Parts: sequence; structure tokens; C-alpha cells
Amino acid sequence: MAETEDQKIEISDRTALSRYEIRVDGDLAGLADYRLGEDEITFTHTETRPEFGGQGLASKLVEFAVTDARSRNLEIIPVCPFVKDWIAENPG
Repeated sequence: MAETEDQKIEISDRTALSRYEIRVDGDLAGLADYRLGEDEITFTHTETRPEFGGQGLASKLVEFAVTDARSRNLEIIPVCPFVKDWIAENPG
């Protein structure tokens, strides 16, 4: 979880919904859908609600999700173009 002076940002893995979520001041701002396999995670879709666009929230969300997946030694399969581009720019 990260906080700024004027807004509270929370990122979490909602396993029951198979997605990571980013919330700003409690409001759902974006999500990253995934399919979890035995030893891999497939990111299928990432979106940010229009009213939260342009704040870098999708990048924060994907950074959290990819870091979490890597910490669990999951192979990352980026079907989502945004996740694919983020990984290419941030190899780890």
C-alpha cells in the first residue's frame, strides 16, 4: 500500500475474483485480471477507469502484480499488451 498527501492508494490481490485491484481513497480505480495455473500466472486484461487515467496507476498496479508473481516463482504469461510492455521495460 502506498499513500500520497492527498490520496490513499491500496493495491491487493483479490484471489476470489482472479484479479489485482488498485483503489484510490477506497474507490476501485483499476484492475489486472489473471488466470492462475499450477506454476504460472497469465495476465489477460488490465484497465484503469477513465476518471483515474493519466496518474500512472496502471503501472503501479502491474508492478505490484508482477513483483508478487515473481516472489511466488510463477512463470508470467503476459497476454495483456500493457503487462507485456511493462515487463519488457522492467525486466527482472
